[in-house]
Amino acid sequence: MRIHIATDHAGLEFSTELQRHLLDQGHEVVDHGPVEYDALDDYPAFCIRAAQAVIADQRAGVEALGVVFGGSGNGEQIAANKVEGVRAALVWNRSTAELAREHNDANVISIGARQHAVEEVLDLVDTFVATPFSGEERHARRIAQVAAYETDGTLVDGPAPRVRG
Repeated sequence: MRIHIATDHAGLEFSTELQRHLLDQGHEVVDHGPVEYDALDDYPAFCIRAAQAVIADQRAGVEALGVVFGGSGNGEQIAANKVEGVRAALVWNRSTAELAREHNDANVISIGARQHAVEEVLDLVDTFVATPFSGEERHARRIAQVAAYETDGTLVDGPAPRVRG
């Protein structure tokens, strides 16, 4: 599988360790940066490029996923989710990594580098990569609803909001 990786300065060490780990497992790794430590770097371009590459690969029939890192992982997830077709999930334990794939068919995960030890990060990524989408109808239906809104603004009607208080 091809794995696209991006980070900011907070995740650079984790990114390097993860790349070695994934290469040792036989994956192809594409590093979208940065390549050197800069405490003032800006993560959005790195994460957006990685997310764009995941989508381009998937549309070309290449099996691909993405991993983005930052101090908390929040901003990196937000940036990746700006790319049409990306379903980036912030993961912080094995369960969230599994559910991101099983229920949401997430194609990118975001991890807070300042929140985990390297061994935890490797386990989270391994879990994410190894877990397939369940394919259950209810999950596929919900993913399709989000994609429709993202593509053309179609919003499936639900119950009207209730005002309380």
